[in-house]
Amino acid sequence: MKTRLSAALSCVAMLALSGVAAAQTAPYPLKPVRVIVPFPPGGSVDLVARMIAPGLGDALGQQVILDNRTGASGNIGAELAARAAPDGYTLMVHTIPFVANTFLYKRMPYDPLADFVAVSLLSSSPNLLAVHPSVPVRTVRELLALAKARPGALNYASAGVATNPHIAGELFNYLGKVNLVAIHFKGGGPGLIATISGEVGVAFTNFSETSAHVKAGRLRALAVTSRKRSAAMPAIPTIDESGLPGYEFTTWHGMLAPKGTPPAVVALVSGGVRKTMAAPDQARRFSEIGVEVIASTPDEFAAHLKSEFQKWGRVIKERGMRAE
Repeated sequence: MKTRLSAALSCVAMLALSGVAAAQTAPYPLKPVRVIVPFPPGGSVDLVARMIAPGLGDALGQQVILDNRTGASGNIGAELAARAAPDGYTLMVHTIPFVANTFLYKRMPYDPLADFVAVSLLSSSPNLLAVHPSVPVRTVRELLALAKARPGALNYASAGVATNPHIAGELFNYLGKVNLVAIHFKGGGPGLIATISGEVGVAFTNFSETSAHVKAGRLRALAVTSRKRSAAMPAIPTIDESGLPGYEFTTWHGMLAPKGTPPAVVALVSGGVRKTMAAPDQARRFSEIGVEVIASTPDEFAAHLKSEFQKWGRVIKERGMRAE
């Protein structure tokens, strides 16, 4: 009896172990994949993530679910992603504050280069310098003249302290020697709505968010923030060419995973991103809103992150910018 009982227990143990082994080697993914977006709906990061989620889900064979976790210029969502299990079921889409926040905040809940692995640099796009139609300017030079004549009287919408619109606006203040006052909202979407309503007069919002409102006449575009004009609206000049030489600000969007995520999983997700963004209809949709598709490899995005870390570290230290 004891012999038969021992044999039975041994069989149960072997079956349990084989089940564990099977679970460990099962193909990824076996359940929906969560993508943390550390900004509210309506901003450029959220828009890009929503545009790629369905196609990425098709490529992976599982649903991709977006999870907006906002606050502290993306730090709250990024901390959540950094602490998630490195199993490929939690990813994140972020932008410039991912690296810039290191130099703006006294305390950071994550290290952008040590706590994450790069998956893919998804896309890039300029911001649009736009004004509410009630603001009596039609060019960058006129805006600079008005700002100098009325120092501190003009406001611009920011998506929050140290976000892309805030950095773009402060760069404009620094190079133009003016003082547009930042009004901080809880994301790019709320800031854009405030500009459309006339609550604030000026916006440095991402092209993808703003272009439709410019075409509809709800906002007046003065210039794009990139070095070159946008192919989506080529009649709009750059800030550099229309009154503020040397000005350049371009937003990027990238996908990351927690440190320790298996390289095979990272490669699979990155390949799914490239497949999704290479589809002709997807490329057309991005082009229509002024977003350039990049869909890089993990190594290319990792190199980009290091370069951006160094770039914004220099700029922020030179400007003396702080988030606290």
